[in-house]
Amino acid sequence: MATGFGDMQSLLKQAQEMQRRMQDAQRSLGERTLEGSAGGGAVKAYVNGNQELQAVKIDRAAVDPNDVETLEDLVTGAVRQALQAAKELRDREMGKVTGGMNLPGMGF
Repeated sequence: MATGFGDMQSLLKQAQEMQRRMQDAQRSLGERTLEGSAGGGAVKAYVNGNQELQAVKIDRAAVDPNDVETLEDLVTGAVRQALQAAKELRDREMGKVTGGMNLPGMGF
């Protein structure tokens, strides 16, 4: 029975180490900024690696009071592009921690 307990301790230690590494990776992702753009760069959206919108920048030339719908589409496109880049980054970074395992309930 002692070997079973030792195995359980080892497994628990490995799980704790993985949890620590995941927290470190999430903190690191929060410090990284990714950009999405639309309209040839007229609209840019910035998100962090945790997929949180940080800023939107709009070139004055993209602002036409008579065509708000186009500007709305450009903003939406830029945000989607930035979020997709953040998702891909998160998946890559978390995959390094988990060895590619899909761990349910881990938030990615």
